[in-house]
Amino acid sequence: MVTSVATTPGLLPGQAAPLGASVSGDGVNFSLYARDATAVELCLFDTCDAEQPSVCLPLAGEAHRSGHYWHGWVQGLAPGQLYGYRVHGPQDPAAGLRCDARQLLLDPYSQALAVPAGYCRNQAQADGPRGWADAIKCVVADLDAYDWEGDRPLNRPSRETIIYELHVRGFTVHPSGGLNPAMAGTYAGLIEKIPYLKDLGITAVELLPVFEFDPQDAPAGLPNYWGYQPISFLVPHHAYSSAWRQNADALAVLDEFRDMVKALHRAGIEVILDVVFNHTAEAGADGPTFSYRGLANRDYYLLDPADPSAYLDVTGCFNTFNGNNPVVRRLIRDSLRHWVQHFHIDGFRFDLASVLARDESGNPEPRPPILWDLDTDPVLAGTKLIAEAWDAAGLYQVGSFVGDRWQEWNGRFRDDLRRFIKGDGGQVAAVSQRLIGSPDIYGPKRREAEASINFITCHDGFTLADLVSYNDKHNEANGEAGRDGSADNASWNCGIEGPSSDPQVQMLRKRQIRNFLTLLLLSAGTPMLGMGDEICRSQGGNNNAYCQDNPISWLDWDLLEQNRDIHRFVRELCAYRQRRDLVVDGQALSLADLLQRNHISWNGVQPGQPDRTDASRSLALTLTSSAHRFRCALMVNAWWEPLTFALPEADFGGQLWHRWIDTAQPSPEDIVPWDQAELVDQQQAQLAPRSLMVLITGHQGLISSSAPTAIAANSTIS
Repeated sequence: MVTSVATTPGLLPGQAAPLGASVSGDGVNFSLYARDATAVELCLFDTCDAEQPSVCLPLAGEAHRSGHYWHGWVQGLAPGQLYGYRVHGPQDPAAGLRCDARQLLLDPYSQALAVPAGYCRNQAQADGPRGWADAIKCVVADLDAYDWEGDRPLNRPSRETIIYELHVRGFTVHPSGGLNPAMAGTYAGLIEKIPYLKDLGITAVELLPVFEFDPQDAPAGLPNYWGYQPISFLVPHHAYSSAWRQNADALAVLDEFRDMVKALHRAGIEVILDVVFNHTAEAGADGPTFSYRGLANRDYYLLDPADPSAYLDVTGCFNTFNGNNPVVRRLIRDSLRHWVQHFHIDGFRFDLASVLARDESGNPEPRPPILWDLDTDPVLAGTKLIAEAWDAAGLYQVGSFVGDRWQEWNGRFRDDLRRFIKGDGGQVAAVSQRLIGSPDIYGPKRREAEASINFITCHDGFTLADLVSYNDKHNEANGEAGRDGSADNASWNCGIEGPSSDPQVQMLRKRQIRNFLTLLLLSAGTPMLGMGDEICRSQGGNNNAYCQDNPISWLDWDLLEQNRDIHRFVRELCAYRQRRDLVVDGQALSLADLLQRNHISWNGVQPGQPDRTDASRSLALTLTSSAHRFRCALMVNAWWEPLTFALPEADFGGQLWHRWIDTAQPSPEDIVPWDQAELVDQQQAQLAPRSLMVLITGHQGLISSSAPTAIAANSTIS
């Protein structure tokens, strides 16, 4: 198919560093790591859907090879040039070798990609009847040719952070969003929704995967919607770009992504990326070949020592990236540096991060090099690093993840609070720890409360509305006969499975939602909200909507009007947590600042008498600021009958308790401004079934206007 050119005047030896395609003088330097190769051809294309390259340049002889690096400099090339590699070498799966010169391979360090309209996962990379017309091509880019207008990563302290996990397409694509169809589902569309995020009180968005991924890696006839099948670790996903839709300009994709980051930063909102370094879209032995398998299969993947033709799978995705191999370690580190330096990303959430704690045999590694590389990298020093500290093969490292500054998705916060609010017994002791930053988990490593990323829901599992509406998952639409998705959701449907027109059921569900949101946003740690939970988004009971690119997964903006009461509740909680309106000795502080050194008294229905028995469904605590000028009392009744709580002492110079939050009340009485909080003139408070109440005192002399909130950090327990 391809005619190789033996000699080309414009081809010079070039250099092994830097890797990838870099503009240099009046040409481009190309460098590729291909350990298993015996010969490499650099293929240049004129168009994205070209069936054949315009020329193939052999990187032949010692001048074009330094160790395992193949390189060349081509005169006259510029940004926008399309290219790929043809790699010759041994095809010996039994030895772990999978070179195939019929494949057009992508450069792992390519900074832009062009995806043809006819791309097909199972055919695009093969030398078939259409040649390489349907194959993805790399694109030369010059990432310094962008005006950031002074923008920098925000470096917001985690104690001031409220994370909102969202899907770029799902957040903006629903017709109810009111966007121009050309912008719906894109980076540009997300820019249009920034005022909503800012008004809600969000300080960081955590974007589901935006690395270029394989959208066809899903059951037949369904798309891969979530994006957890990466093809490249350096390139933004093309399909989320309105510019790509208009003219298929690969370089415009980069600019639109950076425009989005810059706009979010101007609104004071950080950008955190959900990154997948534990596996790739190449899947198992029968999967497609995009890049890594054909370049250095034994370096990039964990292979079965007893049968190198088979891949170790601790990810549930048929292969496992060999993160502690030196070459792969460098790629991961270079990828993160790339996103920080060229895209101003503020943080990363690592999917199945515990995979990176395994050695080349798949066993847990006590000091995994890649994790320490990232923990100590100076370029990443101000960057948030968040671990999903478990994998699909049973390695669970919440509280013990390697490193000094990693934050962790606290799965125990999610599970313990779900069971407690649901009404399960034996949860009070655990929930008491979760509310104050999980010192039982993070105390042994002397970590701050902010190390705990607290969440009730995320993309993986029920939405908050479904958590209180379904006992069981309903994943039939996924085409896997209901086998996919977790069967253990610690959910409760409030008496009726699925949608209900019963006013009592509707009222109870919203009360439970308020209970969850209050404990999430008042707990010590770093809170994370799931997309649409603030307006009761439902997925119809589907708890694994990874292949549902349709209204099941999209945010229906009409829900904002239908559930404005819950939206208001979240907005008020976020405002109290974030705004710095408490004035102490002339300084404006957040409530989290005020309570940073506080005293906690644990109570039950009687002050000083906490009940942590298995039968208990109630919890109460009193927070007192270090200067004894402010006090807050939280009472939670997770029982199905009313409970009467005797109130602790409130007297600060004659001041009394005022009711700030009562989740049993309808909006707007469920949460009120502090200066409008109703006086509680009794010595006790009756809490309705499955409700909570927050009282405050000593606040009158501190408030300059409506004020901030956060339950506790660095707490002492009594």
